[in-house]
Amino acid sequence: MQKSTLFSQGTVYSKLNYKLEFDFSNGAAVFKDAYIGLSGLKGIGNIWAGHFKEPMRIEVLTSSKYITFMERAPGVDFVPERNMGIMAFNHTKRMTWAAGVFRRGDSQGNDKVANDELNLTGRLTFLALNNTDKKQMLHLGVAGSYRKPDSGEFEIKAKPAAHLAPTFVNTGAIAGTDHVSVLQAEAAFVSGPFSLQGEFITSTVTAMNEATLKNEDYSFSSYYAYASYFLTGETRKYSAPEGFFSRVSPKKNFGQGGSGAWELALRYSKIDLTDKTYLGGEMSEITVGLNWYLNPVSRFMFNYVNADLADVGKANIVETRFQVDF
Repeated sequence: MQKSTLFSQGTVYSKLNYKLEFDFSNGAAVFKDAYIGLSGLKGIGNIWAGHFKEPMRIEVLTSSKYITFMERAPGVDFVPERNMGIMAFNHTKRMTWAAGVFRRGDSQGNDKVANDELNLTGRLTFLALNNTDKKQMLHLGVAGSYRKPDSGEFEIKAKPAAHLAPTFVNTGAIAGTDHVSVLQAEAAFVSGPFSLQGEFITSTVTAMNEATLKNEDYSFSSYYAYASYFLTGETRKYSAPEGFFSRVSPKKNFGQGGSGAWELALRYSKIDLTDKTYLGGEMSEITVGLNWYLNPVSRFMFNYVNADLADVGKANIVETRFQVDF
């Protein structure tokens, strides 16, 4: 079992909100989201404090319950998904913004290191097209993060889009790291049953060159693009106040006079962790997906992954999942 979670979420007297989510899939309780928040604050909007996702990458911010493929494209480790921190965020009819200060946290929600390390992360999105009659939308977004590891080391690694796969590419520990600058751009387009989505992320690590004893920049990057199509005519649901996607609802549920929703998807991704003296490797990947949504809370997923590790070899992976949430 890859994931088994329980959570409680709610609002107290309109202004105070909270979420507490645990994952029990590995036999121990691991924090996912654990935060309290205030909403409707004049001049700010909303504030969260606790353990939650940093505001970066539409594919990461979209819940794993609602993403198109079984696994997200490689490149997540450029910035950790969740950390301890405080974040302010708000939205207008067409824009969202979020900015936060974070510390590294462990799976129990505690600080991972006892030091003064702080990381800054922010995101801005724009809904360039929103035609509800034609079921069309165009989302554009940018995000950035400045990170200063107190340990003086930074590492990026990735594995193919399969939960049980080993690490394929890895920079190793980049010693003497002074700071890391991460930039990311994203776009998503939906027109009825058809959708496109893609992201590009680059990380510049400023670290001491052991030969020259001077700081030098090392750049690593990752990107993906995918297309999906609902054979049964459904449309991916976009949440404009949050700037990411949410639950798919079949037109007719399976077992209630319908066949559910059927979706085909194709993705290409590439990650490059080689620059100068750091030979972390390159990996490109093609993923084919078929999703059968029986109803809004359950689906079968079938993925075929072809991962190509440049100059080393290839991996062919077939995986399937049954998912239910309530």
